[in-house]
Order: sequence, then C-alpha cells, then structure tokens
Amino acid sequence: MLNIDQIREILPHRYPMLLVDRILEISDERVVGIKNVTANEPFFQGHFPDYPIMPGVLIVEAMAQCGGVLALRGMPDRENKVVLFAAIDNCRFRLPVVPGDQLRLVLDILRKRGGVIKMQGRAYVGDRIAAQAVLMCSVAARPATEA
Repeated sequence: MLNIDQIREILPHRYPMLLVDRILEISDERVVGIKNVTANEPFFQGHFPDYPIMPGVLIVEAMAQCGGVLALRGMPDRENKVVLFAAIDNCRFRLPVVPGDQLRLVLDILRKRGGVIKMQGRAYVGDRIAAQAVLMCSVAARPATEA
C-alpha cells in the first residue's frame, strides 16, 4: 500500500491535478488505487453547479495516474522520467461519479514494449463500473529545467 506522500514521490502531479489518494495494491502487472471524490473539488464549480458530476476526462486521468505509479514505481532514475498519454481506446462511461463517491481504479498491463505500456483500466464506484478504457502511455525523459 502507498499513501499520498509515497505517491507524490513517484508522480510529478500536484493539487489540483493529483487524482490518486492511495494505492491499495501494486504488483509488476497490476495496480489498484483510490480517488476520494469530495464536494470541494475545483471542477464541481462549473461541472455542473446544480448537478455535480466528475468529468469523464478526469476519471480517465485518475486511471492514467494509477498506471503512471505502476509504470514508474520500480524504474531507476524515475525522478527524471514522465509518463505521457499515447492513446485512449474503447473508452466508455457507465455511471455518473458524484461527490461522496470513492473511485477504485484498477489497471492491468496488457503489453509492455520498450518504453510503451498498454493497460486495461476500470474505475469502480462500489461494485459498479463507472468507466473503462484501454490506455497506452510512453515513458519519456523529463525535460531539464533551468535553474
């Protein structure tokens, strides 16, 4: 299990774009993470004020961030790497995600080839699938920053 501080050691994302609160399970081929959806999320101010729904693109981003933890966790020199989207296929949204929900994000590696990883992602609320997609990412060198 990884807590938020350990996740921040792996991922470069920070509030408000860090969308993974905890990793419950991680192995060489699978990761299970949690995103607690709260009413004070900044996107709920505009999506939608009278009927708050987590944007689907952010559900997919939460899945991708869990996949990023899986991709980077054991990688040497990971602080100099970044995980980038390469493709999103077969994406489906099955259930609105609202404040108070807890997303359980499950990603399984389908294929690894070089720095490209293909994963099957599913986001659950309880035992119901809220979203699913096949995500492809590439691990790239992070550009050097000027001092």
